[in-house]
Amino acid sequence: MAAGLMAGFGHYTHAVVRGIPTSLASEALRSIQAEVDVAKARREHDAYIHALRTTLGLQVVELPADETMPDCVFVEDAAVVCGDTALITRPGAESRRRETEAMKAALKELNLNVVEMTDESATLDGGDVLFTGREFFVGLSKRTNQRGAEILADAFKDYAVSTVPVVEGLHLKSFCSMGGPGLIVIGSSEPAQKALKIMQQMSDHRYDKLTVPDDLAANCIYMNLPNKGHVLLHCTPEEFPESAKVFEKLKDHMLIPLSNMEKVKVDGALTCCSVLLNKKVDN
Repeated sequence: MAAGLMAGFGHYTHAVVRGIPTSLASEALRSIQAEVDVAKARREHDAYIHALRTTLGLQVVELPADETMPDCVFVEDAAVVCGDTALITRPGAESRRRETEAMKAALKELNLNVVEMTDESATLDGGDVLFTGREFFVGLSKRTNQRGAEILADAFKDYAVSTVPVVEGLHLKSFCSMGGPGLIVIGSSEPAQKALKIMQQMSDHRYDKLTVPDDLAANCIYMNLPNKGHVLLHCTPEEFPESAKVFEKLKDHMLIPLSNMEKVKVDGALTCCSVLLNKKVDN
């Protein structure tokens, strides 16, 4: 079964993204106080969308920014999509719960099987969910709890779900992501390496690892696309020079460096800004 499940890993046809509200600068949640240049953040976001739509040929669904939701650009937290099922989450920060409404409508429009998380004791941010192609790891963080992980396991019954404590950083994917089939990209900090050990112990699969010096640089987006092959959207040399050098060793990947200097000030990473899905063409 596992080989069949892995065969489609990284195949995507569509991406859902959302605009950046001006309120991001002053009102978005953040772990450190830093000035955000909204115009520059929008330029970065435009380049990100351009890479998805033009360079990679995905169908991009763009939701409008909402000034009353300063964090709404970080769409990943509002839904977890796997196969033709979309789990609408219940974000850990109360101020972000309304973000799921537009996402739910967009995913219904794309004819996905939409499951909602209605249990009020549950919290789940998509940034805490790492899907490896054969199983899920869910970070238990300030934003995601055990009940949220249980509901995710219930929504995606074909896959094992293991939980990983996130002791530092906002989300599990603040220091790791997938870099290819069976390849986990991981930051080099002690908490990141500890989390990786836990993931390795919980899995019956042996994952390869690619360690990068900077935890935030470990957040990248892997795709496997027709005519493009392995694709990796990752940090720029300007942001993380040493980590960017590590990605350059991936000779069989099409590498697309994308700047994230502004959104990172409000804890945003590359995976945060899109929900990717693979829609089978209806015959």
